[in-house]
Amino acid sequence: MAADFASTGDMEEKTITFAEIGDGLYAFTAQGDPNTGVIIGDDGVIVIDTQATPAMAKEVISRIRTVTDKPVKYVVLSHYHAVRVLGASAYEAQEIIASDATRALIVERGQEDWESEFGRFPRLFSDADSIPGLTWPTMTFKKRMTLYLGKRRVELMHLGRAHTAGDIIAWVPDARVAFSGDLVEYKTACYCGDAHLADWPRTLDRLEALKPDALMPGRGDALATRKLLNDGIAMTRDFLSTLFDTVSKGAARGASLKECYDEAHAAMAPKFGDWPIFEHCMPFNVSRAYDEAQGLDHPRIWTDQRDREMWAALQG
Repeated sequence: MAADFASTGDMEEKTITFAEIGDGLYAFTAQGDPNTGVIIGDDGVIVIDTQATPAMAKEVISRIRTVTDKPVKYVVLSHYHAVRVLGASAYEAQEIIASDATRALIVERGQEDWESEFGRFPRLFSDADSIPGLTWPTMTFKKRMTLYLGKRRVELMHLGRAHTAGDIIAWVPDARVAFSGDLVEYKTACYCGDAHLADWPRTLDRLEALKPDALMPGRGDALATRKLLNDGIAMTRDFLSTLFDTVSKGAARGASLKECYDEAHAAMAPKFGDWPIFEHCMPFNVSRAYDEAQGLDHPRIWTDQRDREMWAALQG
């Protein structure tokens, strides 16, 4: 029997956790669903990644209101993917901030990505009619931006290409806590369909050089100790290297995409097959790894039609 397309069969609601990982720093997580970060300062709040719809963002806002009544001043988008950005309007923030590269990707493929992700993972788009349209940053930066919430300083940094070309992290130096977006996942499959796989490990090196004491990954539990943090980064590296090394070797000898998919799945399933969204991600991951191994630097745009054609070829 053919597998359900992507995560269309995943309709089970997840248990939400709202965990403090530093003074005034919180991680909204839900068993492998996309995470949202919260930074509370003297005069306001920063929200990092928004959930996929305004209706789902209200779940985050309800948790925020259990710990502070300060206004959300800034929404920070770690990258452009629809499940991260389309709930932004619910927060009524003064500014929505992303990297220059993320804005360029929204221009190039934001609508296609929205339609693609909605088709792949309908559960994450609860009350999709509440989305007012694409989320556009009101402020962007190339490499680094400093925000202040009163005395609390927050550094936004583009450390390099990885999960996408525009990924940024938020670094809170007074607590030594990082919010990594999908640069790091914890016991959840990395989605690599828009990735730069050769660059990603070097970007992780720059994140590690900050020596954080705690970290909120893009998916999976908050990493509130140095050991958990190190484990999360190591697992992410292992996932990426196993994927790219296997596919690169196959492409180098002239193997087909389907052959590379079968080989990568066989190499990765014993270690990662029980992680959330593993089966969902693998066809997209291998397709991108195969393209990059053959020299295609700029990821091709996923559309709902391309998604389903690729899935039928590799999973059908």
